[in-house]
Amino acid sequence: MREINGRTKVCGLLGYPVEHTLSPLIHNTLAQALGVNLVYVPFCVEPGRIGEAVRGACALALAGLNVTVPHKSEVIPYLTQIDPLAEKIGAVNTLVRCEDGFKGYNTDMTGLQQAMKEDGIELAGERVIVLGAGGAARSVAFLCAYAGASQVWMLNRTPQKAQEVAREVNRAFGRECIRGLALSDHEKIPAGKYLAVQGTSVGLYPHSKDAVTEDARLYEKIHTGYDLIYRPGETRFMQLVRAHGGRACNGLKMLAYQAIQAFALWNDVCIERPLADHILEKLKEETRIHE
Repeated sequence: MREINGRTKVCGLLGYPVEHTLSPLIHNTLAQALGVNLVYVPFCVEPGRIGEAVRGACALALAGLNVTVPHKSEVIPYLTQIDPLAEKIGAVNTLVRCEDGFKGYNTDMTGLQQAMKEDGIELAGERVIVLGAGGAARSVAFLCAYAGASQVWMLNRTPQKAQEVAREVNRAFGRECIRGLALSDHEKIPAGKYLAVQGTSVGLYPHSKDAVTEDARLYEKIHTGYDLIYRPGETRFMQLVRAHGGRACNGLKMLAYQAIQAFALWNDVCIERPLADHILEKLKEETRIHE
C-alpha cells in the first residue's frame, strides 16, 4: 500500500452523482505504476455549488480536478484560464492548477481523438455522422470541426436542436461544415461511407437493447461506429454497425485516454502505450464485473 504523507498530492472528481465513477481506478493505478505521490478521490458536488467547490479546492491546494455532469459548462466562470478548444466547446472536464487558480481543458474530446487515431481514424478530411445534439454530441461536433472533418451530419429527433448546434459550430470555425437534420431524414445524407459517433444516452445500461434507430439504410453508410457509452461493453448501436459490415467501438478507450491526458497534465509525465493498455484492460475487467 502506498504511503500518504505531507507531500501527497490530492486530485479528484467534481460531479453529481459520483458513486459509480471509474476515475479513481484509473488515476490511482497510474500513480502507483509511475511512482507519483498522488491520491485521487471523488467529490460529490450538488448542482449550483460548483463555484464553492472550485474555490475550496484552490484553498486546499488540490493539484488537479476532473469535472463531470452536471458541472462541465457551469464551472467555466470560476476558472482563471481556459484552453482554446475547451473554450470553443463551452465545456471542460479537466482542471489544472495554475498560479492563481485553475486552467480548464477538455480531454474528453482530445481523448476521443487519440482513441480514434489508435484505431486508424483521422478526423481531418473525414465525413462524419453524429447521432444526437446534447452535450456530448455537441462536443463531438466541435471536435470534428476543430480537427478538420470535411462534412458533419448531425442527426437528432428534434432537428431544431441539431440545426442550432450546427450554426454555433459553423460560426465558431468560420466554415459551413456541420449540417443538422432530423433523425428520420438521414436519407438526405449523400451515398458513401461515414464515420459515425453515437452521442446520446440511448442504449446505456440497463436499457442495453435500445438504439436511436434500427433503420438499416443508415447503418449501411457507416464504415466505423463509435458509441460514447462504455457500459454495456457492446451496445445495440454497435451490434447494428457490425451487422452491416462496419467496425464498432465503445467509449472505454476514450474514457481511458481522457484520464491519461489529465494525469499527464497534472504531473508533467509521459504515459507510454504499455501502461495505457494496462489501464484499458483494468477498465474492461471492471465493466465486465458490473454488467
